[in-house]
Amino acid sequence: MKQRLMIAIVLASVSGLFAQNKDKGTFQVYDKGESYYYSTILKDINAVEATKHHSKVYKRFKADAAGHNYPAKVSLYTSQWHNPTLSQGSTGTCWDFSTTSFYESEVKRMYNKEVKISEAFTFYNEYLLKAEGFVDSRGVTIFEEGSEGNAVARVYKRFGAMPWSIFNGLNGQKFHSHDKMYAEMNNYLKSVKKNSAWDKSVVLATIKSIMNHYVGTPPEMFKVDGKEYTPITYLKDYLKINPDDYVEILSYKQAPYYKQCSYDVPDNWWNSKEYYNIPLDEFMDVMKRAIKEGYTMSIGGDVSEAGFLNSKGEPNVAIIPDFDIPSKYINEDARQFRFSNKTTTDDHGMHLVGYYEKDGKTWFLIKDSSSGSRNNDVNAKEFGYYFFSEDYMKLKMMGFTIHKDAVKDVLKKFK
Repeated sequence: MKQRLMIAIVLASVSGLFAQNKDKGTFQVYDKGESYYYSTILKDINAVEATKHHSKVYKRFKADAAGHNYPAKVSLYTSQWHNPTLSQGSTGTCWDFSTTSFYESEVKRMYNKEVKISEAFTFYNEYLLKAEGFVDSRGVTIFEEGSEGNAVARVYKRFGAMPWSIFNGLNGQKFHSHDKMYAEMNNYLKSVKKNSAWDKSVVLATIKSIMNHYVGTPPEMFKVDGKEYTPITYLKDYLKINPDDYVEILSYKQAPYYKQCSYDVPDNWWNSKEYYNIPLDEFMDVMKRAIKEGYTMSIGGDVSEAGFLNSKGEPNVAIIPDFDIPSKYINEDARQFRFSNKTTTDDHGMHLVGYYEKDGKTWFLIKDSSSGSRNNDVNAKEFGYYFFSEDYMKLKMMGFTIHKDAVKDVLKKFK
């Protein structure tokens, strides 16, 4: 009897060990000319001739969405107020668009006022700060389009903000494109370094001149509702945003928990050490609790995964297929392992605006500014949105910006 029981236990264990995965992978061939980025954004700014005949197909191994009932409808989600989705065009400024959208939601949450803040004024001044840092470090700090969400607060504190209607940076174009502007600024700074021409006033004046040509010149004074403002007074008196009220929450194992630390990615080019590092379970608990209590968050992490299903005909969901790692094994070590071996990278910033409960797990509604969320019907409510599973957030989203009131209990644990 005991022997039969032992055999039964062994057979049950073996059958569990070799249980079939529920998620399957597939190779899919994509025509770049059919994507929103190539067919609409680049075509509009005349950067390329985007047709099927001029673009090469490419093959990717991805999770197969067939047979799954993903919650990929905006109407399913309980969402907090946010402005309509807005494209960042052909730029690397997701950090700006996502966090600006977050601050717009904050103004609505705190003061019941609907505003549209200029992303262009922020990226204009962030480029100036990067050029300043490049000079101060004698060319050591990077000068790229990317940055982190807390760069927006840093720009607000020093330069202020202004309405989108006053300065949008499009300069007559439908979509933003920084390719030529960035190339000109970057080449100029390379020449500065090569010739040791470290006169900061000259460098900043030249960078301003280049940007003024491509995106226009932001005004020093402007009127809103009949009252005159500077960018600083608009931030303080009209938006009533205090940048010091916002914190960066991070979760990775390479730094001590409950201590502030640096986020070791290239886009943290100024080496900010303001990140509040917390354990992963608490990170997820805070995120879920906050969105359900009416807070939104600017989030950042990795979007280059087999479970990131955002091509034409796919449902714009982000999942972790079990052929990657089963859900029950997603923990701090799995997360850190991927960050350390660089399979998790700091790809993209987005705005977390809603949630939905399904089968005991939380799904998240993500407002996005990239072309990747726009490969569906331009008239669909889902255009410009992603739907992130709880597992995807837990494994691949590294941090978020949030109002400090939403994390009071967490901040008390920091020494």
